[in-house]
Amino acid sequence: MCRKLAFAATALALIASPALAEKAKPAAASAAAEAKAPTKATPEQRALADRADPLTRAAFWNRELSINQQDTEAALKLSVALRNLGRFPEAVAAAQRVVLIEPRNVEAMLEVARAHLGSGHGFDAVKPLREAQVLAPRDWRIASLLGVAYEQVGRDKDAQDAYNQALTLSPENPAVLSNLGMMRMTKGQPAEAETLLRRAVARPGATIQMRQNLAMALGLQGKIADAEQLLREDLPPELANNNLAYLKAITGQAATPASQAPASRTWESLRGG
Repeated sequence: MCRKLAFAATALALIASPALAEKAKPAAASAAAEAKAPTKATPEQRALADRADPLTRAAFWNRELSINQQDTEAALKLSVALRNLGRFPEAVAAAQRVVLIEPRNVEAMLEVARAHLGSGHGFDAVKPLREAQVLAPRDWRIASLLGVAYEQVGRDKDAQDAYNQALTLSPENPAVLSNLGMMRMTKGQPAEAETLLRRAVARPGATIQMRQNLAMALGLQGKIADAEQLLREDLPPELANNNLAYLKAITGQAATPASQAPASRTWESLRGG
């Protein structure tokens, strides 16, 4: 009797084992899939990515966002990288994703505005900037970017008021002074632009872009030697030569037509806070 019971138990076990094995397969497959699924980068990896070139950053943050669609840090930094690459519509979309998730995220609103400004759509930048200003009324960057936006839509008085507000919030801020100087330059006032840009480049935090803006202001006044000194201090020879040729052409100091002496992209980059 005991042998029969033992045989029956063994038989049942043999019959049951294939079914149990089939049930175990999905669980094993799921575990394997989880093991192969991409994981979020570590804080150290993210910090390292922030120091990479724009194309590498865009790929990195796009991957991070694919892992977690709610990762607002990844979406925001993807927007910055895309804007740096000149992919402005995509940059707007990435930043707007953050605003949808976090409606009071001022940094995301600023990125939406910067991307619009980068593509020359100042009108579309005004709304997110005004909304950001309600949330952070003492943030000078918002006022400075509003100045750029108003310039793009031809609201010169509003632009001047916005820049003045930015300087009230952050006195002698080099970015604001540079923006105001560029406004003067576009209005055909290079001497006033020079004064503002000299103040900008004398401040801590001044950038090569600001120094190159000053070079243009000098060149437009015929101060080619002074402009050349700045150009050659900051730019590689070929780029400096191109900008110098451009300045000489538009001031009538060279035979080369201005249309044949392309300016460096240094002089075409986005201004703002």
